[in-house]
Amino acid sequence: MIGKLAASCGFQLPLQVLQSAAGFYLGTSELGMPISRESVEYWPSADAAADALSNGKWTQKEDL
Repeated sequence: MIGKLAASCGFQLPLQVLQSAAGFYLGTSELGMPISRESVEYWPSADAAADALSNGKWTQKEDL
């Protein structure tokens, strides 16, 4: 699955689990640098975020 917000900026990047100070989220990155946060939610663990991605149980952010 390609990141919708990243695509709106011209990037074709796959969704993946990323981490920030707020927790784990679904987003895109390139060369180790985050490009977009795609999920509204943050999760307490990488496993929980990965489960949400694989099950489709997450909410797409609508704008950067």
